[in-house]
Amino acid sequence: MSKQKKIVIHCSATPNGRYHNAEDIHNWHKQRGWSGIGYHYVIRTDGIIDNGRPEYWEGAHAKGHNDSIGICLIGTDEYSPQQWASLTKLTDELRHKYDGINVIGHNEVSSKSCPGFDVQKWLRGEI
Repeated sequence: MSKQKKIVIHCSATPNGRYHNAEDIHNWHKQRGWSGIGYHYVIRTDGIIDNGRPEYWEGAHAKGHNDSIGICLIGTDEYSPQQWASLTKLTDELRHKYDGINVIGHNEVSSKSCPGFDVQKWLRGEI
């Protein structure tokens, strides 16, 4: 995947504030019979960014939109200041790396409420 067109932001749909990491998600996805973690990055509640699958592997996180980079925030709809800071840092780095890449929420391409906030409002600084 050399040409990324979008970043899709997700939530883990786990209780807000509960610790989980990329290894947990990898195991959950394997238990469902999948090849492993579908996201490229996971942002823990303390703001640490875990690597998931490499960026050059197609994602497995948004049906019909897996030609994208998947970022998963641990939680459902309440995120720590550290998570917000890490999300900003990571999306800024990816936007610099992949010129013209769009950032969207999973809820913009799915009927799910994930990631629990309006990504476009967040990008405009309204959240």
